[in-house]
Amino acid sequence: MTPATTAAATADAGTVDVLVIGGGAAGLMCARVAGQRGRRVRVIEHANRCGKKILMSGGGRCNFTNTGATPANFISANPHFCKSALARYTPQHFIEMVERHGIAYHEKELGQLFCDESSKLIVKMLLDECADAGVRIDTGCSVERVENFDGGFLVRTTQGEERAASLVVATGGLSIPSMGATGFGYELARQFGHTVLPTRAGLVPLTLTGKHQEHLADLSGVALPVTAECNGREFSNSMLITHRGVSGPAILQISSYWNVGDALHLDLLPQGDAFDLLKDLRTRRSAAELRNALGELFPKRFAERLCELWFPSRPMRQFNDPELRAMAKQLQHWPLVANGTEGYRTAEVTLGGVDTEELSSSTMQSKRVPGLYFVGEVVDVTGWLGGYNFQWAWASGHAAGAAV
Repeated sequence: MTPATTAAATADAGTVDVLVIGGGAAGLMCARVAGQRGRRVRVIEHANRCGKKILMSGGGRCNFTNTGATPANFISANPHFCKSALARYTPQHFIEMVERHGIAYHEKELGQLFCDESSKLIVKMLLDECADAGVRIDTGCSVERVENFDGGFLVRTTQGEERAASLVVATGGLSIPSMGATGFGYELARQFGHTVLPTRAGLVPLTLTGKHQEHLADLSGVALPVTAECNGREFSNSMLITHRGVSGPAILQISSYWNVGDALHLDLLPQGDAFDLLKDLRTRRSAAELRNALGELFPKRFAERLCELWFPSRPMRQFNDPELRAMAKQLQHWPLVANGTEGYRTAEVTLGGVDTEELSSSTMQSKRVPGLYFVGEVVDVTGWLGGYNFQWAWASGHAAGAAV
């Protein structure tokens, strides 16, 4: 990104009130709201279509919000920052728009709402809303340089130059580069003097190494319920064993709180007290080998692996209470020694980003540069798995759209 050479370069530039860089969830919401307020709005998206992350989310059905979204479901260096936007644009506001467009949806679990049919309907809804508000959208349009100009901004793109009174950065983070993710938003923030907090992959599978990986690799595809705990946080859901490590909702959730070297433990029997469950097995299946009895509590292949490596198998009646108690303690506090993550390639979100201390929590406007706004994933606000990140996109986009 280089500064413009002369003001003369603006001679043929178009002029809008609001230029939104990024045609994802937050950018389209911002454009929609600003357009409805009578602002002249243009959205530029470097990909060949808008909303690519929306389209692939939720297995193609888009987990578009979570009815239980609260500020406690978000990670940020300033946990209070998200409160204002989330309070003023709630899940119910977005649900009302979904219903107005006749999009059928259902709750999967834990307040997670999904389209019955296709995530394409959510993208179409946002594009239709933007069209009704007179918003111009250009895809396949990349930004070459940005600078302050005449109280606003001059933006040179691959489709020409544009002048705008307000500039909204809705470029997303670094997650899933195959979908077109780049660090452009962070570069732009730094250009205008903003602090960008360190970024890393979030909601991402964990990788194992050495014997930890060898013990599980051939169980790839096996899933089981667990409670994952790290740094005082815990999440109960399923864990999926992969060729390189572990994934599944419980692991993705805890990954956002884990760093290399942090202690990470699993409760492999979250459905009840492990000692009581083992005693019950001993009573009901006293003649059964441990490996077979544990098949009631775990997937068969996983139960067999436990006995191959950690718990020598013998008839259940031969285990006394102290032995069962020791086994129970290990099963409910199982150390998982991860060595890293799968990185941005498969991460659903990017942790870190534009420092919220330098933004207005009510409008998303820069405290350093009037007319400059940052919304969505580029900001240091990251939600849990389950529709929370989309709700942040809607809420932050709405806050900026109402202010530009």
